[in-house]
Amino acid sequence: MIEALHIENIAVIKRLDVDFCPGMTVLSGETGAGKSIIIDSLNLLLGGRADRELIRMGEDRCEVSAMFGGLSERTVSLLGELGFSAEEGSLMLSRTVTRSSSSARLNGRAIPLSVLREIAGTLFNIHGQNDNQQLLDPGKHVELLDAYGGCGELQKEYYEVYKEILHCRAEIDSLRRDARERTRMEESLRYQLAEIDGVKLKKGEEEALTELTKRLQSLERIQQCVALVEKALQGGEKGRGAIYLSDRAAAAMETVSDALPEAEELASRLYDVRYELEDIASSVSELADFDGEDALAKLDRAEARLDAITKLKRKYGNTVEEILAYREKIAAELLTIENADDRIEDLTEKLKRTEAEAKRLSDSLSHFRRRAAKGLTGAVTENLTFLDMPKVRFEVEMKPTDDFCATGRDRVEFLISTNPGDPLLPLAKIASGGELARIMLSLKNILNTCDGVHSVIFDEIDTGISGKTSRKVGMKLKEIGRDTQVLCVTHSAQIASLAHHHLYISKQEVDGRVQTSLRELDEEGRVEEIARILGGIEITEAQRRAAREMIAEGEQYG
Repeated sequence: MIEALHIENIAVIKRLDVDFCPGMTVLSGETGAGKSIIIDSLNLLLGGRADRELIRMGEDRCEVSAMFGGLSERTVSLLGELGFSAEEGSLMLSRTVTRSSSSARLNGRAIPLSVLREIAGTLFNIHGQNDNQQLLDPGKHVELLDAYGGCGELQKEYYEVYKEILHCRAEIDSLRRDARERTRMEESLRYQLAEIDGVKLKKGEEEALTELTKRLQSLERIQQCVALVEKALQGGEKGRGAIYLSDRAAAAMETVSDALPEAEELASRLYDVRYELEDIASSVSELADFDGEDALAKLDRAEARLDAITKLKRKYGNTVEEILAYREKIAAELLTIENADDRIEDLTEKLKRTEAEAKRLSDSLSHFRRRAAKGLTGAVTENLTFLDMPKVRFEVEMKPTDDFCATGRDRVEFLISTNPGDPLLPLAKIASGGELARIMLSLKNILNTCDGVHSVIFDEIDTGISGKTSRKVGMKLKEIGRDTQVLCVTHSAQIASLAHHHLYISKQEVDGRVQTSLRELDEEGRVEEIARILGGIEITEAQRRAAREMIAEGEQYG
């Protein structure tokens, strides 16, 4: 459940800290005080869109964070899969939004928004008027039925097989393209392969050729340099270069080594210099040696080779490596085309097996759904009867689809008749806003223990209802609050008077700026607030008495 919430610099909220308790907590206050901003802040923790307009005027960032305790097995298991520890039985989620970016953290560690959505979805959910509208989408009905019937794991298993069906069908369709198109593609790929293979590329070849041409193009300068070095080291025709002189110097030092002990070491060093100079002379001679080939002919071949590589680069890649990678790619495509008929046959057999498995799983799904539909029909009807829809008829319609779809082979739709004698029709054609709110509340009440979420937030569940119906809605919320933490934003005195805890949201001017604050009401504070909600410009004693009676009556519901 949500234990604590911190909001900073979001709209009219400068800074707000609030602790939440188990049970049913109501949030009320004047219109515009900031109730919807608290919902928007919690929605950020669910990974919702980070609207920069939420940032308080004059600030460059906003933040919302919440501490969660009493983690479910589902949450703990997911945390383990993602590499997080839940040893303390609690966690903190936070979301920061700046003018240019958005970031999320779990226990202080940065996480992607996708991970935030996945984890937060196991901790709490928000039910607002948008959810009522989602009820009008039959595509959502099968999800609700599966949640009630506990078909989640079977649905996941089926979906993996369904994806394999789509993959097989797509590949078969691709291979069955027009024969002329396949022939054209085959001819084009063969031409490209022949063009690339004709050059016989080697990795690293272009760099080596570039270096060789640079060397050959500087051949005259290289030869002049080599001749100069050889003459300096070997002495040319007279043979009195540096090698000769270092050898003579070493021999001279040896003649005086009996008189000068250090002369022997110097002679040895001079001989080392002589050997090093001989090695340098040999290496220098090789710089202008091209294995006896004509240098200009070798240059012509290297430049021609580079030109051939450049032409390939214009068509197939920026480097030799990219060209070779492209060659492997089109070779595989060509092989696929050449073996298309065999591949189609293999895929067709695989598709048959996959569709048979999908049929087995979808049949099992249909079986569980039919059984769940009976239970859900009875439970929703019972709840709606309690919520002042006594003549309602609710039914879960299941029809087979022509082909496999993402959820199986069932088209599920909720039908309803709100008046005696009226036919069962889709929700979109029958239900009003208040009726939709009650239907969604009924489903939330029924599915409360199915999704493993320990906190649920209701945003103005009282829209479109009033009087005793609002009271009964409040009783259902309180019933949900026995097992799940319920936070409810409401303008209804009938609902507010049933809460275990009542938080009052207000706004005031501080240093010329509007700020929102929140406080928990004591017994007298609750009386005053519920009396205010009951209406009137001035709060009367009659309204206070009515408020006390409503609170006292609400206490008997637990």
